[in-house]
Amino acid sequence: MLRRDGDPTGDPAQLPPPGDPGRWPWLQHLRRRPQLELAPWLTALEEGSVPAETDLLTVLAERVDSSSAPRLLAWWLQQDPPDPTLGERIGRWREASCAELLRQALMRAPQQAPLLLPLLGHQRDPADAALLSRLALAPGAAALRRAALEGLAVGLSSWPLPALRRTLTQLAADLDPQLAADAVDLLARLPQARALLLGLAAERLDPAVAARRQRRLHALPPSPLLLLVHGRSGGLIPDDLLALRDTLEQRRGASVRLLALTAAKGSPHAPLPPRPEGPEGATLVPLFLVPGGHVRHDLPAIADHWRQAGPLRRLPFLGAWRSWQQALTQEVQELARGAAAPPLLLHHPLDGALGQRYLQHLSRITGAGCRPASYSAPDPQELQLAIRSPVLALALAANRLTDSLPLELGPPLLQRPRLQRVLLEQLAALP
Repeated sequence: MLRRDGDPTGDPAQLPPPGDPGRWPWLQHLRRRPQLELAPWLTALEEGSVPAETDLLTVLAERVDSSSAPRLLAWWLQQDPPDPTLGERIGRWREASCAELLRQALMRAPQQAPLLLPLLGHQRDPADAALLSRLALAPGAAALRRAALEGLAVGLSSWPLPALRRTLTQLAADLDPQLAADAVDLLARLPQARALLLGLAAERLDPAVAARRQRRLHALPPSPLLLLVHGRSGGLIPDDLLALRDTLEQRRGASVRLLALTAAKGSPHAPLPPRPEGPEGATLVPLFLVPGGHVRHDLPAIADHWRQAGPLRRLPFLGAWRSWQQALTQEVQELARGAAAPPLLLHHPLDGALGQRYLQHLSRITGAGCRPASYSAPDPQELQLAIRSPVLALALAANRLTDSLPLELGPPLLQRPRLQRVLLEQLAALP
């Protein structure tokens, strides 16, 4: 006789059948039992003496442990076919033996992959990342590829990041718009998500996916920027740099601060403002054009000091950016047209092997000679060379060097449209 009142015995034979009005309260009492021996229930399921109904499996799944989870999963995998509605309740327990059971089932019955791949993702074993990525990327049935991506999604925090970024970036441009949209959503959940989304070439995305990318970007505000500059005497910042800051703040919708090294002579730490608030800290951008003492000594000290207050992303000095070097090369080539002598790049005197290697590289890619010039005043020989050769002073904004040169040599680099545009575009696009 079935016991439908009071606490159930826990005996599978006493479970009211589906449709019986006493079944639901019986299962509720079973669920609230302080202790429940699962072995009789697993045996009853394996022998078929108890129907595998969703309500029962929901109660049993709450009591599963590391010893019973593989047994319950093995029973479910042996069904022909496994009931998809039960998979989520049975296959989510993280256990090495469960992961191995799922891998074996995939090899034995590859046609069941759309059902099994999300469960494999729930196991969060980094060893499975390559399989899930390969199946998500490979041409094939949409259901299989989407299941593989779902497997990546449910275990997102467990996969090796470099490979995961590559997979999701490639999927974002996939011909399957749903797959691509899901990949964009997952990229938005990764560390440094804004940089990843900005790295997607919007023109190669499906229009709906591109719009989704834009919405995700709007939800991820850019980090504050700290622009490190040399400055003029007493910490004065030239107007060109102030205008750059104002334009950047408008474009980015985030704080942009200028820090002049000359603001506190001999103490690069003193001028640091309070750390900007933000989930990923601030980005320190050294706007120096050559690897002089500021880049080699002051910059690392400032970065170390800043990191004591919170996260900091530090970029290389501006002169090392490939985009900047390309723009500078175009500027030099334009100056060289019709000139009687090769162009010259006047720079702050540098010492050390690093500085010399950099100048050799700069001369090689631009086709211009590199010549040191005193910041106080160029010597007469430099001015004679300037009469015969087009000259660019490697100075972003007005400084003592540009002040001492003849006006006909042209404005500082930030006043030249091409270089100003490239710098603005690169800074505005930072995450």
